Amino acid sequence: MYYKFFGLDQPPFKITPDTRLFFPGANRGAALEALVYAITNGEGIVKVVGEVGSGKTMLCRMLELELPEHVDVVYIANPSLSPEHILHAIAFELKLDVKPGDDRLVVMRALQDFLLAKHAEDRRVVLFIEEAQSMPTATLEEVRLLSNLETGQDKLMQIVLFGQPELEDTLSRHEIRQLKERITHTFPLTPFQHWEIRDYLNSRLRACGFRGAEVFGPSAVKAIEKYSAGLVRRINIIADKSMLAAYAEQAMAVTPRHVRMAAKDSEYRPQRRFPAWAATAASAVLLLVVAGTFYWLYTGRGNDAATGGTEAAAAGAGQGTVPAGQPPASTTPPAAAATGSSTVQPAGTPAVETSEMASSASGARPATDR
Repeated sequence: MYYKFFGLDQPPFKITPDTRLFFPGANRGAALEALVYAITNGEGIVKVVGEVGSGKTMLCRMLELELPEHVDVVYIANPSLSPEHILHAIAFELKLDVKPGDDRLVVMRALQDFLLAKHAEDRRVVLFIEEAQSMPTATLEEVRLLSNLETGQDKLMQIVLFGQPELEDTLSRHEIRQLKERITHTFPLTPFQHWEIRDYLNSRLRACGFRGAEVFGPSAVKAIEKYSAGLVRRINIIADKSMLAAYAEQAMAVTPRHVRMAAKDSEYRPQRRFPAWAATAASAVLLLVVAGTFYWLYTGRGNDAATGGTEAAAAGAGQGTVPAGQPPASTTPPAAAATGSSTVQPAGTPAVETSEMASSASGARPATDR
């Protein structure tokens, strides 16, 4: 509806993955290159982890395009398959001559023969599994067994697991630990930061034919970050509705008010994000506080203060109220005072250190603990 108004050739913010609009920023391009390298070099099992709407499906589609011609892709989009059905699903994707009622061993044998033939032709086969966090544990174990298919030098099948953060919890289960040990690389898809959102929006608009001034200014980008939490799908939805709201007012630029209207229509609430710089600053402040505390306690200042408090407590414990104008009575015998001793040892009683009694009374640590 607003495309001609903004001079666009096609919709810029569809939520359906369009590889022509792939944005390589925010570590997506680096992750794509690393995945291509891992697969073509036979790294076995790798996983891609990202929050809902972080762009995992787009990355999967791009990976399929970027892999060399000699790599065949098997794509499994249904994660709820049982262990018995996962092998049949893979065989169906590879167009193997197996029947739905064939035994698991029959299917596994046909699959192994196919993979060996591909290896002999110097070709590779890679299995993509989306929404892997929802896959039953027994099915994930069946996937692990597929990684056992190998020659003396190479794996016959590469496996890429795409999943939400819950996949990490699944892989941490004791019964699936063997699969976790086989994973050689993990690629996290982090939410976009403020400057990455701005680059993403401009990249999409330019790719769709926009040639004017910026549609999303700094304040609008900040508002989109506030409601999207940096997640690609939410960014697309909010940006699309914001441009529609701007078009309704015949405005060539999106304002924060347009963004708020779009977020309200999508029932998105402001998301609190703790910036990376704030986390670093908080860690630095905490480190300084801890270091200062230890310095105060162990360089003599803290101990002097503790000793002073102990002596004051000892004086208070060893004598009563002193009348005004009179010096306090000493509780230390002359001989002890002459020698610097701090103990009083009446006949028949064991020696007790005054500082220890004071510490017991006041809760302070004795100076002898240093």
